[in-house]
Amino acid sequence: MDEVPGSMGTSAGFALRLGQTIFSSASLIFMSFGVQFYSYTSFCFLVTIMGLVIPWSFTLALLDGYSVHVTCPIRQKGLMLIIVIGDWVLTILTLGAASSAASVVDILFTADGSVCPPKMCSRYLLSTIFAFLSWFLSMASSLFNLWVLPSL
Repeated sequence: MDEVPGSMGTSAGFALRLGQTIFSSASLIFMSFGVQFYSYTSFCFLVTIMGLVIPWSFTLALLDGYSVHVTCPIRQKGLMLIIVIGDWVLTILTLGAASSAASVVDILFTADGSVCPPKMCSRYLLSTIFAFLSWFLSMASSLFNLWVLPSL
């Protein structure tokens, strides 16, 4: 079977996982700088989901890095099924969290300036942008791994 670039055990898959980890961490960091984020439920949801995505992506990045290093891609059906299901669940949750945070950021920007100081609103906006970037990489990784799953 030919390797699908971006699937588990490839260098492109390692790059996708590393990117997910970096963007999720950046999203969490920018949201945490705003000490008032807990006032909005969608921001709390985003922080929770990014807190789940970071260890998941980092663990799979380590697994990908090890697979690339020993040149032995992971091709066990049970393990790939768990990875695909976990990826899809976190991808859907990340999209939901990023979308809800984006809608709150939009409301805060269009509302009167007294609701959110400009410095805080821009941090929330950066956090949401990084969450969408993390979602994009997660979706790509999920699709590549789903593509490989039936051939196992």
